[in-house]
Amino acid sequence: MNSAPAPVTASLDDPFYYLTNFRFVLAWVSERHADLLDPDELAFLRHFDTLPQASQALLARMVMRKGELFRLGKLSYREIGDTSDALAPLVELGWVDAAPTLSVDELFHQLRLAELRSALATPIRDAGLPASAGKAVLQATLTSQLTEIKSLTEWWPTAPDNIVRLMVMDICDRLRLMFFGNLRQDWAEFVLTELGLQQFESVPFTTTSRAFQQREEVNAYLALHRLRQRLDEGEPFEQLSLELPPRPGNAWLATRRARLLLQLGREAERSGQAEQAVLLYAKAESSEARIRQLRVLERLRRHQEAFDLAMNAQSLTPNETEAQALARLLPRLRKKLKIDAQPPVREPAYTRWELTLPGPQPVERAVALHIGSPEAPVYYTENTLITGLFGLLCWPAIFAPLPGAFFHPFHSGPADLHREDFVARRRGLFDECLARLEDGSYRQAIHTTWQEKHGLASPFVHWPLLDETLLALALECLPATHLKACFGRLLQDIKANRAGLPDLIQFLPDAPPSEPRYRLIEVKGPGDRLQDNQRRWLAFFHQHHIPVAVCYVQWLADSPAAL
Repeated sequence: MNSAPAPVTASLDDPFYYLTNFRFVLAWVSERHADLLDPDELAFLRHFDTLPQASQALLARMVMRKGELFRLGKLSYREIGDTSDALAPLVELGWVDAAPTLSVDELFHQLRLAELRSALATPIRDAGLPASAGKAVLQATLTSQLTEIKSLTEWWPTAPDNIVRLMVMDICDRLRLMFFGNLRQDWAEFVLTELGLQQFESVPFTTTSRAFQQREEVNAYLALHRLRQRLDEGEPFEQLSLELPPRPGNAWLATRRARLLLQLGREAERSGQAEQAVLLYAKAESSEARIRQLRVLERLRRHQEAFDLAMNAQSLTPNETEAQALARLLPRLRKKLKIDAQPPVREPAYTRWELTLPGPQPVERAVALHIGSPEAPVYYTENTLITGLFGLLCWPAIFAPLPGAFFHPFHSGPADLHREDFVARRRGLFDECLARLEDGSYRQAIHTTWQEKHGLASPFVHWPLLDETLLALALECLPATHLKACFGRLLQDIKANRAGLPDLIQFLPDAPPSEPRYRLIEVKGPGDRLQDNQRRWLAFFHQHHIPVAVCYVQWLADSPAAL
């Protein structure tokens, strides 16, 4: 195993810190992904190293900014010096177009209102628009009339500035994708680390520690990403679904494709194209898509088809979310098909509190102030305490350097966290961590991890809320059996079960040995109701005799909230 090169980032005191970061990414990709690069990309890496520092810095600045078009007057940086000199080698290589053609929409995006009035004076006059017309009015009127693609000097011969176009953004996006394994993370990750706003666990890297093993996988990711962008921009789902790449063998990319199919199906459903929605949901082959498919089939009155699909889904041991949806759907379908109904599974009763409190104020705070005391303190811990304790105890399993889990130094958690095989790949490691709940060593293990890893990014630990006092109380008052049960449920479906946990916890350290030393409290303000994921947790708590109450709050009649 090889650790990441150090230092990963440059000091912000260095005026070229961003260039150091950019070079780091290029070197990382060159070292670990060279076999996935084509001749143009390899040539980019080779030529970049030969550029003057000022030209490298200017290119990095442009890549890290938004878009591909830049006004030359805004590309002014003290550490770079003369922009024209730095730009010349980039233009010579064809990486920057010094006189790009522009559509009228691009022109509107680059020019200010006064400049547009000067550049488009004749079209504005010919359209009969008043001299005071705003930018939105000008654009709405002229876009359909001015369809030419021209350079800035052709649009505006007396332009006092120039516009240039970056021509290598696709290459740089591909390199960034191969480094991060996604296009969600960008160059700001380096800056956040340098500012101390984010710190990451140091995980060893191997030759298999990379997001993509074949170039075709990179191409598939980019194709899916562009289709999702086009969907977000309003392109018809019908055309996009025709361009969808075939299902890849890579399970991770197959999941991304399934998510896009789900989005296409939802867009079809919103557009009233129910039959198309059914087909798209069926192709997605995911739990959420299957439930949506069933609901559409029910609305289409294709009850037998929906019933058969639902019964098949029920036989496949669905996750809790799907099982809950099926439990609601199947009785309706049985009734429509005149099939004998099965006895309903009744939701277990839970402790219910009803409070009338002064307001307005955050409802959780109102309850905490009302019931809390120095002897029985209350903390707001929604989705942070149980998941945080889990993250601390199971840190070695979560951050295990498995192939495809970590492939750059900026992971807040494993890349396969929400994949179906996440737990299976680490089953032995999780068993070792959870075994500490049996032998009593879990308290020390959790406390040690809290001290040694404090502040490092984690998908489970929210450091600002999990302070040392809360940690100590939790380890003192929460039984190991309850923690083991909750941790086991998290591992059954991490994505679904890490949410829906109660808002508050009250510690009762002085309670008699025969009584619970804590209780969880879900708070509902006026008009609020329990969500499905909260109901599932409540049912689980009832099954495992974990103390929990649901507190319904109304505001006092004479409080401002009620007037």
